[in-house]
Amino acid sequence: MRLRPRSWVLVLAVGYALLQLANVTGRDTPDSKNYLSYALSLRGDGKHEAAAATIDWACEGEASVAARRQSVDVVRFHRADPGAEVLAACREREWRTVGARLAAGRTGGHTVPFMPDRFMRIFEARPGYPLFLVPFLTLFGVTWGMWAAGVTAAVAGGVLVFLVLRTLRVPAGACLTGQALYYVLPVGTTAMRPMAEGLMLALTLVAVWGGALALDGRVRAGVWTVSGALAALFAVKHSQALFLGLALAAAGALIAVRRRRRGRPVGRGAVALAAAGAGGAAGTLLLAGLLRYPSEAESLQDLLTHHFTRPDRERPWPEFWQLQQRFWPEWLRRQLWEPLFAAALAAGAWGRCAGRGGRSACSWWRPRPPGSSPRPGTPTSPSGAGG
Repeated sequence: MRLRPRSWVLVLAVGYALLQLANVTGRDTPDSKNYLSYALSLRGDGKHEAAAATIDWACEGEASVAARRQSVDVVRFHRADPGAEVLAACREREWRTVGARLAAGRTGGHTVPFMPDRFMRIFEARPGYPLFLVPFLTLFGVTWGMWAAGVTAAVAGGVLVFLVLRTLRVPAGACLTGQALYYVLPVGTTAMRPMAEGLMLALTLVAVWGGALALDGRVRAGVWTVSGALAALFAVKHSQALFLGLALAAAGALIAVRRRRRGRPVGRGAVALAAAGAGGAAGTLLLAGLLRYPSEAESLQDLLTHHFTRPDRERPWPEFWQLQQRFWPEWLRRQLWEPLFAAALAAGAWGRCAGRGGRSACSWWRPRPPGSSPRPGTPTSPSGAGG
C-alpha cells in the first residue's frame, strides 16, 4: 500500500520520537534547571520542593552520563558504576549553593536561585517555555515530562518544515526530505534539549509558514499566523521575537522592491508580511519596556561577564564589536574546514529551484525584460492574489 505524503509525515515524526528513547536523561544544560524550577513554581510547588525536584533531575542526568562514559572508557570500563557517587556529589554541590541562598531569603520570583539575581531576572522574563512544560510535568512527572516536552517541540519543528515547503509548492519528496533533515541535523539535537530553543525554533517556523501563506495569496491567514507566532515568541524569548519581526519586515520589503523592479505586481502578501513583521518588532519593544524586561545592555553585560560572575564592563559595546570582528572570521574558517552548512544551504537552494521548474527557476538574479511572459505558475492578476 502506497502511503500519502501526510502519512509519511507521521511516520517520520513517530520514528524520530522513538529514536529519542535512546537518551531520556542527561540532555540538560545549565539553563534547564532555571526553566524546570520556573515550571514547577507555576504548577504550585514551593521553593524548596521545586529546588529538590530540579536538583534531583539534573543530578540524575549527570550520574547517567558519567555511568555511560565509564562503560566505554578503555581504561576504567571494568570499574564499578560511578553513578551513585556522582549523584551524591552533585546533590551536595547544588544544595550547598542553593540552600545558602534560600536561607538568606532569596525566595522571590518563580525560579530557584541557582545563579545571581541579575541573571535570574533574565529567566523571569521568559514564562513561555515554563508554561509549555507544566502540562507535561503534571502528566508524566519530571523526567518523562521533560523528555516528552522536548520530543513534542522537536517533532513540531520538523512538521512545520514540511508545511513551509509544501506551501511554497515544493514537491512532496523534497518536503519530506526537509522534515527528515530537520530531525537528523544538529538543529534537531538542539530542539530536543530541555531548554527554550526547541520551542523557539518551532515558533520561528510558524512565523515563516505564515509568511509563506501570505505570499501564496492567503494574506489574512498568513498575517494572523505571523502575528500569533511573534506574540507567543515574545513570551518565550522576547529578543528572538524582536529579531524575527525585523527579519520578516525586511524580507517583505525586499520582496516588494524586487517585484516592482521586475515590473510585476507587488501584491498584498509582501506588504502585509512587512507590516506584520514591523508591527511585531515595534510591539516587542513597547511591551518589553512597559514590563521593564532586562534591556539589551543588561544582556550584553551578561555575555561579557560570564553570567555576572565578573565585574561589569565599562565599555561593553566597543568590546562587543571587537568580539564580533574576531568571531565571524573564526566562524568562516570553521565553515570552510567543515562545510556542512554551506553544502546544506546549496542543496536546499538547488532543491527549491528544481522543484519550481529547474534551471529557469534559479535565474532569479537576471532582470526580466519589460513585457516578457512570467514563469509558469506566476500569478498575473492585478489584485496580487499570489503576493
